[in-house]
Amino acid sequence: MKILTPRSFLATLVLAALPLPAQERAAVPSYEQRVVDAMPAYRPEQIVSGTIRLWGHGSFSRPFMRRLVARWKTGFAKFHPDCKIDEELYGTSSAIPALWLGVGDIAILGEEILPEAVETFERVKHYAPFGIEIATGSVDVRNFDYAQMFFVHRDNPLASLTLAQLDAIFGAEHRRGPVNIRTWGQLGLTGEWADRPITPYGWRIDDSFGIYLEAALLEGSHRWNNALREFSHITRPDGTIYDHGQQALDALGADRYGIAVSNLRYAGPDVKPLALAARAGATAVAVTKENLITQSYPLTRLIPAFIDRPPGSPVEPKAREFLRYLLSREGQQDIVNDGGYLPLNTDAVAAELKKLQ
Repeated sequence: MKILTPRSFLATLVLAALPLPAQERAAVPSYEQRVVDAMPAYRPEQIVSGTIRLWGHGSFSRPFMRRLVARWKTGFAKFHPDCKIDEELYGTSSAIPALWLGVGDIAILGEEILPEAVETFERVKHYAPFGIEIATGSVDVRNFDYAQMFFVHRDNPLASLTLAQLDAIFGAEHRRGPVNIRTWGQLGLTGEWADRPITPYGWRIDDSFGIYLEAALLEGSHRWNNALREFSHITRPDGTIYDHGQQALDALGADRYGIAVSNLRYAGPDVKPLALAARAGATAVAVTKENLITQSYPLTRLIPAFIDRPPGSPVEPKAREFLRYLLSREGQQDIVNDGGYLPLNTDAVAAELKKLQ
């Protein structure tokens, strides 16, 4: 056995700390790639033909979702060359109506399904739409359900909060805890911070982002802190958009005593993101690709697809095979290659495949 001298041991540590050469760095697979590599490959249970009518998330003017769908179509066709996929990507709001109107076979949403969409489907069909999760929301990619994150001013000493504390700050019903929180002293800050009121900044509460927070953070409450300053997109004279998330963090950057919900893509040097803990005593988790894919971040977003499946009935074969492809190594690899959404983790894939059996 080779024995390292103190000098050789130190040299080993130094070499280990040096950055890898560019070629070697490129050879190290990303976390999401390692996750996908561990997934089972797609194996058709039956060969299907005909047409799959795909509706939902996307835009006429911007091809962001069409690029991903094109990858899925190409990959699926290798196994089912006689099956055609027609996509009508008018936006998430068109997805569920296409199912109950009978003009679509699979609806892909750009975010979690809204309660109103479920209620309308049930009113027409007398049962709920059948959902399968197919992807994880992104860290910071616009139009790919980026992570909802909370920020404070750079001078604020806090590093993390719990969901109960955020509910008490942004809400008015404090369903997660005994009281509302309106000053920084209630969060344990002292000195100049103790008596300063907290100013919350965020999305409009009737925006889909706000509706998500009502469900995921406020536990279904529709009562918000009256001090909340809401932002919506502003179209500038040159046609560019001043995003609501950018507006919220710009306002926070000028307010030492504020807190904002936004996303990392808009963050500058005057604000800092907070790690979140699901409950008191739990580990606070930051937004990273790994923490979203493992779903350890408490507000991880998941992308669903829906079909019209009467209770007790099997999934229609064409839709079943396409959804199985999306949940395969190949389908999730298409997601990684596209660079918008993140893949699911292997346990989540197994759970969703089980729902299709």
